[in-house]
Amino acid sequence: MKYQKPKGTMDILPGSSAKWQYIEDTARKVFGEYNFRELRTPIFEHFEVVARSVGETTDIVTKEMYDFYDKGERHITLRPEGTAPLVRSYVENKLFGPEYVNPFKGYYMGPMFRYERPQAGRLRQFHQIGVEVIGSKNPATDVETMAMALAFYQQLGVSHVKLVINTLGNKESRMRYRDALITYLETVEEQLSEDSKRRLHQNPLRVLDSKDKKDKVIVEKAPSILDYLDEYSATFFNEVKGMLDALNIPYVVDHRMVRGLDYYNHTVFEIMSEAKGFGGVLTTICAGGRYDGLISEFGGPIEKDTGFGFALGIERALIAIEAEGKEIPVDESIDVYVACMDQLGNVLAQAVAQSARHAGLICERDVDFRKLKAQFRTANRLGAKLVVVIGDNEVEEQRVVIKDMEKGTEEKIAVSDLDNYFKNYIN
Repeated sequence: MKYQKPKGTMDILPGSSAKWQYIEDTARKVFGEYNFRELRTPIFEHFEVVARSVGETTDIVTKEMYDFYDKGERHITLRPEGTAPLVRSYVENKLFGPEYVNPFKGYYMGPMFRYERPQAGRLRQFHQIGVEVIGSKNPATDVETMAMALAFYQQLGVSHVKLVINTLGNKESRMRYRDALITYLETVEEQLSEDSKRRLHQNPLRVLDSKDKKDKVIVEKAPSILDYLDEYSATFFNEVKGMLDALNIPYVVDHRMVRGLDYYNHTVFEIMSEAKGFGGVLTTICAGGRYDGLISEFGGPIEKDTGFGFALGIERALIAIEAEGKEIPVDESIDVYVACMDQLGNVLAQAVAQSARHAGLICERDVDFRKLKAQFRTANRLGAKLVVVIGDNEVEEQRVVIKDMEKGTEEKIAVSDLDNYFKNYIN
């Protein structure tokens, strides 16, 4: 049998993993500047946690979840997205208590799982970075969080982006729009795709998000939700747009954009890449929105029943950087390489390596006692700044040869002085 990774997954190998770490570190840095803190949830959740929040008619629940019954006959799912688990944790751990700062501002990063057709930037095990703000009704929260997402991509060198926004209004506005949309779609029902026919009466707004070409043509003539907003919803959206204008953040309003999850209301947004590397096709690299009402669905307090967040895929972020013609700065060079000539110097070589590491230097050593020329080739390939040579004479004299690869100089240092030598070098 030939052992291979499951379809729709990938191995992140050394070299590539450094690029992933760079993206994760950038997220931690930027989010930290906005006072977000990391929260980690289990990779699997009870099925109901996701189904109730995401929506039972969504593709995620009906087609894509990796769900199963465990040995205790509990219905479990691998998490397909990060908002529902974080909200569940927020309520369960009472992060709304007086000892915590309001609003709660958290972020997560890690693997998610959806059973779908694998393609570039879309895998069955994919990796998301996401943020959530819980407990703020202020539209400034929406704007600040979108600005943070843009700042993250700017930090990565992804600058050819477009911010697209819309509003789904509050519950009352959506119900009026829902009725109008159903009335329109019923006149063209026979032309809709099978998925859209199924959604027409269950969740008609999802028809607007259909990827079917025939559906897209039909949706173009559908009524706009902007015409069905009540005063509160319209005012809220105008405040969002006004603050974006005040911050000189350009945006486009797309009244067809609804996002794929049922819990969204009011502001929704996508950040799209316009980089040439995507072949002139607008590609969504980040998306999110407001989800007032979701906290109480999990038994949380009504007074904290507001949220706003976004998620982005690390795989898609890597592609977006490449599409800009940029490269992630990766330095996997080492500081010290210890060349050991034979078994006699083995103990000393290990002691020298540990001395360098205790000083805070990155150190590698030879363990195969190869010829010195081969060891220097390895040191060069690793980008070593210093090479310590240990042979029989060095063991006998307790003095090692240290060659500075950058300066082309070398000197002999007593083993007893190595700790100070390495400490001085790093300073």
